[in-house]
Amino acid sequence: MVAEELRAVQKEEAVKRMKALKMLDQPIKEFEEEGKLNLSESHGILYWLDEEEQKMVDQFEKEHNGLVYHVIKSFTTIGLMYSLLYVSEYLEEWQMDMENIDDECQLAYVVNKDMPGCSEFGTIGVKPMNGGVVRTW
Repeated sequence: MVAEELRAVQKEEAVKRMKALKMLDQPIKEFEEEGKLNLSESHGILYWLDEEEQKMVDQFEKEHNGLVYHVIKSFTTIGLMYSLLYVSEYLEEWQMDMENIDDECQLAYVVNKDMPGCSEFGTIGVKPMNGGVVRTW
């Protein structure tokens, strides 16, 4: 599959996941029509990404060939975390990823802004709230 075809099917899959996460229609529409990302912060309140956050997403997508469809910003006891929800390039993983949404968890890449060397892939807890999503664990 060529890069443009992959990106198109990743985008379709991302929209399905956003709907499954019960996100508001507006951020889904912005993503679908403009490629604009929203970020959930503090109880699922939605914001647009700032320039630095967008660069972080662009870098992840370039390095891992995934399509980020939403970001969760969390202030934790161990620092500022950005959980990048994304659709991977591996189509065989997508069904399991959708099933995980029903179990309120998702595979994400978590950027640790205070200790970048601790950034990693992992499963996180997510649930819908106030039109966005929150990280639960």
